[in-house]
Amino acid sequence: MLYLVPTPIGNLDDITLRALRVLREADLIACEDTRTSGRLLDHHDVDTPTTSYHEHNEREKTPELLTRMRVGRDIALISDAGSPGISDPGFYIARACWEEDIEVQALPGPTALIPALTASALPSDRFVFEGFLPKKQGRQTRLTTLADEPRTVVLYESPHRLLRTLEDLIEHFGADRRAAVARELTKKYEEVERGTLKEVRSYFGGYKKVRGECVVVVDGAS
Repeated sequence: MLYLVPTPIGNLDDITLRALRVLREADLIACEDTRTSGRLLDHHDVDTPTTSYHEHNEREKTPELLTRMRVGRDIALISDAGSPGISDPGFYIARACWEEDIEVQALPGPTALIPALTASALPSDRFVFEGFLPKKQGRQTRLTTLADEPRTVVLYESPHRLLRTLEDLIEHFGADRRAAVARELTKKYEEVERGTLKEVRSYFGGYKKVRGECVVVVDGAS
């Protein structure tokens, strides 16, 4: 059995009772980064063995985990933060399990996009999640396509690329399109800045250095 277990995006207490039970009862926990996950596991007194599983080794590590599951072992997969498979490793091994007829259970839990969307004060009844924009190839094409998207658009972005992305959004969507940027969600310095794209860009342009992973939410085209 493979369990996809969401982990807190900041506050270590944002984890379900079921998730903790699964982590304690699993035979092995596959972690995106064992050091990062170690802090969470220590905080909740989980002493299950761990192994590294991330985007750079998932293709070579998956067969080993499949072998364990074929003989009845339970594997819990966690990422550094949020739900496995959402801009984090998870899809590749879930598909491999499906092809091998190994059961997969995905637990509900934390993910940054939903609290950012609901806190943005933008329409949340229909939205499109785009994850991270391409860094280079295909970036302009993606932005051009999204400019006409009528649903609310949700993007992930790293702090050091936030200003560039906001500038690209202004160029393609227009400076007056409503938007919000959420950063450091569930942490001590959580912040959600709302306004037009121009206003949000101006606000974060005043930072000496933007910190924390960011979620950008943009109103759909009218």
